[in-house]
Amino acid sequence: MKRWMPGVLLAVAVAFPCAAVTVDVAPYAKRDDFETIKLSPNGDYYAATVPMEGKSVLLVVHRSDNKASAGFSLGKNTYVAHFDWVSPKRLVISMGRKFGALDQPELTGNLYAINADGSDSQLLVGPDVAQMSTGTHIQGRTTERVAAFLVDDLPGDDQNVLVSVSPFDADAFSRVDRLDVVTGRRMPVVTAPVRNARFMTDHHGVVRFVIGVDMSDVQRLYYRAADKADWVEINNELSSGHAEWPLGFSADDRTAYIQVEQSSGPDAIVAMDVATNARRQVLRDDEADPAAIIHGLNNVPVGAMVMGNKTHTLFFDPGSPDARLYRSLEAAFPGNTVAITSRTTDGHQVMVSVSSDRNPGDFYLFDTVAKKADHLVSRRDWFDPEAMASVQPFNFKARDGMTLYGYVTTPRGAGKNLPMVVLPHGGPFGISDEWAFDPEIQMLASAGYAVLQVNFRGSGEHGRAYQHAGMRQWGRTMQDDVTDATRWAISQGIADGRRICIYGASYGGYAALMGSAKEPGLYRCAVGYVGVYDVPAWISKGGWANSSKAYLDNWVGKPSDLVSVSPVRLASQIKVPVLLVAGGQDERVPIEQSEAMEKALRAAGVPVETLFIRTEGHGFFVEDHKKQFYNQLLGFLDKNIGPAATASAGASTAATQH
Repeated sequence: MKRWMPGVLLAVAVAFPCAAVTVDVAPYAKRDDFETIKLSPNGDYYAATVPMEGKSVLLVVHRSDNKASAGFSLGKNTYVAHFDWVSPKRLVISMGRKFGALDQPELTGNLYAINADGSDSQLLVGPDVAQMSTGTHIQGRTTERVAAFLVDDLPGDDQNVLVSVSPFDADAFSRVDRLDVVTGRRMPVVTAPVRNARFMTDHHGVVRFVIGVDMSDVQRLYYRAADKADWVEINNELSSGHAEWPLGFSADDRTAYIQVEQSSGPDAIVAMDVATNARRQVLRDDEADPAAIIHGLNNVPVGAMVMGNKTHTLFFDPGSPDARLYRSLEAAFPGNTVAITSRTTDGHQVMVSVSSDRNPGDFYLFDTVAKKADHLVSRRDWFDPEAMASVQPFNFKARDGMTLYGYVTTPRGAGKNLPMVVLPHGGPFGISDEWAFDPEIQMLASAGYAVLQVNFRGSGEHGRAYQHAGMRQWGRTMQDDVTDATRWAISQGIADGRRICIYGASYGGYAALMGSAKEPGLYRCAVGYVGVYDVPAWISKGGWANSSKAYLDNWVGKPSDLVSVSPVRLASQIKVPVLLVAGGQDERVPIEQSEAMEKALRAAGVPVETLFIRTEGHGFFVEDHKKQFYNQLLGFLDKNIGPAATASAGASTAATQH
């Protein structure tokens, strides 16, 4: 069950061991220059999302002169969630809103269209069509109040796409409409037999699969053999004991590819013969789930990206042209994760993303005929990959024998017994730390700290059993996993057991404060960033859909069962200094959670520092605010586990000896 709960990031740190290391926080607070880049179908243009302060912009560039031909953005807190080339000259854009850098964008349901030259920009469908208050020249069309999302861009049809539309009701039933991307006219195609639906089409644009979640938080998968055929349920999570996700069809539409959870171990991808329903496994990794599907020409699934020890690719047919293309690119960029993000219709040109644990990401245009790659742009060209720290995977046995996975980052050239920051990730369910570049982790390493990340039970990417082992385990075995990973790092000589701080955001903030309460002798300080500290109050805040309420009951627990694992109720057990950071506009985890934690800690006599910025949300957007946070964090770590703490301990020892 891969669903999202409050998200997370990390942060930053300082100096080390005998003399303080000066770290300039500015490069680490700076946003990416680019995020997603896609080629147009004929290769004349590319479009890219550009992050800005409190929003993002879609930029279209004409390749012949490398000049911007169009731009698209809306107001504050609005983001380009998805965009697709629906013809060689026109794009459809799905917008999202979020309040905070660590928040997950909530799709608004508005679909916009714009030509590559910037002309004819329209709001095609969505809740805002009745009242255009965007401050742009965009023209609205139909006034039906629905949320819409792209299902199929219908290659070969430059005029129409398929979209899912649903009313603004919790746990609503959706339908698919055919949408004219020029006029905005829509015609109904098919209605889902299940709530909270997502649809999948075959290569003829026929809707063949629908997956949804009912009000009891049970996932259901339906299939139909042809247009106008009846829906048939082919998987019910409650009865089968596992979930399934449709991935796409073979080029001839005779085979459907489905990701299937297993009773133990990672998910598999199976090929289903649609005529006989016979299934055969075509891909499965030993340790990790398929994380992203690799598509060949005409959007045919051919393999998967797997986030195991290090990110790697697997293919249904290792000898296929797509597999050979990937292997040649991987050989050209050794030590990197290589992914084709888009390609021209004829397959002659592909956009390639190249990244690693030390490389934030570069984009190349690769000519598959000339076998030549040209560098286009970098996400963060101010970082030198050769100067960055490497991220190393590890696994170990938890106290109950369960194998857990994670990553440890150490400063370049560092020795043993380092001061260490433990970083439990957010989410928590279905989220996982990965082998990838993270600016905050790199900053911690540049300041002399080891960084420990563990994918505690409940995390994603390692199969259903791994994730379900975390059900209703907030503050219990999930927390024990973080403790066990910390002790493993001490036993391996990575960390100095006297200089460890635990820090996290969102659920990670919860784990940081819970860890300091549950293991008072293990950590020397704790940092909670936009964290959940009073779990019953957070669950009871209201506004949840029925399926979300069922999800919280199933995965987190009932409020009455969570009082004993809420850090706000355990402040007297915390014996180390605490730093609390929060935003006043946080809609994911309200600032009242941090204020209540501060009050409880002060009443218990615990030293507390705070940084509450009323104009920020679930994570800080504004670079000056991020730098303020990072500098305060650096100072906090320094005086508790860094050079200042070492110097203070040395002075105290010398005074005692004297």
